[in-house]
Amino acid sequence: MPNLANNLASTALVHPDAVGIKLDDVELTFAALDGWSQRVSRLLAQKGVRRGDRVALIMPNIPQMAFIYYGVLRFGAVVVPLNPLLKAREVAYHLTDSGARLVFAWEGIVAEATKGAEQSADDQGGALEVIAVDGATFMQQLGAVEPDPVVATVDADDTAVLLYTSGTTGRPKGAALTHSNLHRNTEISRDLMGTKVGDVLFGGLPFFHIFGQTCALNAAMLTGATVTLLPRFEPGKALEIIARDHVTIFEGVPTMYIAMLRHPSVAGTDLSSLRVAVSGGSALPVEVLHEFERVFTAELLEGYGLSETSPIVSFNRRGTVRKPGSIGTPVDGVEVRMVDTDGLEVPTGEVGELAVRGHCVMKGYWNNADATAAAIPDGWFRTGDLARFDEDGAIFIVDRKKDVILRGGYNVYPREVEEALYEHPAVAEAAVIGVPDDLQGEEIVAVVGIKAELAPADDDARERLSSEILEFAKERVAAYKYPRRVVLVEALPKGPTGKILKREIQV
Repeated sequence: MPNLANNLASTALVHPDAVGIKLDDVELTFAALDGWSQRVSRLLAQKGVRRGDRVALIMPNIPQMAFIYYGVLRFGAVVVPLNPLLKAREVAYHLTDSGARLVFAWEGIVAEATKGAEQSADDQGGALEVIAVDGATFMQQLGAVEPDPVVATVDADDTAVLLYTSGTTGRPKGAALTHSNLHRNTEISRDLMGTKVGDVLFGGLPFFHIFGQTCALNAAMLTGATVTLLPRFEPGKALEIIARDHVTIFEGVPTMYIAMLRHPSVAGTDLSSLRVAVSGGSALPVEVLHEFERVFTAELLEGYGLSETSPIVSFNRRGTVRKPGSIGTPVDGVEVRMVDTDGLEVPTGEVGELAVRGHCVMKGYWNNADATAAAIPDGWFRTGDLARFDEDGAIFIVDRKKDVILRGGYNVYPREVEEALYEHPAVAEAAVIGVPDDLQGEEIVAVVGIKAELAPADDDARERLSSEILEFAKERVAAYKYPRRVVLVEALPKGPTGKILKREIQV
């Protein structure tokens, strides 16, 4: 079944009355989701969209996102999911770069999306329609469209989704993920987490991001599980959803787990339904892993992946002995090796750039042959992450290649210092960065968010706590690694998935 839309179509035949998507009191069965996706497919034809055209979806995790996504795939077009927080000029860039023919925009971003579409139309030389997804009105209009039950025939290597990277090293690039990429990775997600009919998956990871898209939305549509949505993450609401909907699988990023552990209602929340939790997106501090498993009494498994790898590359398996701090071992059909700057494999235990080969790796960057060739020079995708294998084949991420700090001729890996900082009882979150220094080249600064109940009352208390944390780190890492300055903040800047954005930290 090359077309990814067959996952929903098949499940709707077998489990038509099971709930596929839930947002508080709103529930859509698989039959309803499939029926609405059929109407979306017909609507695309009416709007003049052709097979292979790109269709942008700009919306948070709402039920409409799910069936529009599958409607676009059913028709044989390409989904371009975009962050609803983008501004007009950013929207215009993505629409122009992808050559989008049509835009579905959530009512909360219609104004920005329309401005962006107008700019893009000027760039592309043609009108670009924006369809407002505004609740009842949209549903009434779509309800008047005749369903089209046909699922377009596509090749396994046809592009299904254009997923734009965050643009940390330049303008965002569109990773072209194929139907085969996404279908196989969805199957792997199902198997790794044991997802099955009757499971309830937490849907707080945005579907415009590959983690939420593959491991929650697509995995649920494949298996007949329910996704219960949280359009904007808030730890108290997340805890409420776990208890209310009897969530069995929680998928999140480290900052989500930290926020829930720090929330005052966690102690009184019924967490007994939770079977397994999964962390990805960024490094999971070991202290957080242990605390979560103690409080939630569920396994917390760390995995690793990127937008360009659909996303899962490696994973810790359920019910096995895990090595804290490891991202596990490669998943079925995926190869990993650590390479030096010449692309040569480094010995076990040594640090190199993590390179990936297998069914998960994207087709390439959209209309960007140079970037594709640089990222996949020899059939192995260069991730930009530095990592090592241990003697058992477990993978340990050392740090992002671009985040490594060069201090006085020594490489300092921020994650190692961050792990030490997380051991301090007052630290809620931490980011270690390098700042220019005339003597050392770069100097190490720790930017730390303090647990609310331990926040210092005045400037003197802040200074004492900063000094205490600095000394704490100094006792735990080598002399060339410890931060020379500790900056206390209320919260660190984060992206749409809750990932800490080091590039936005200013000290």
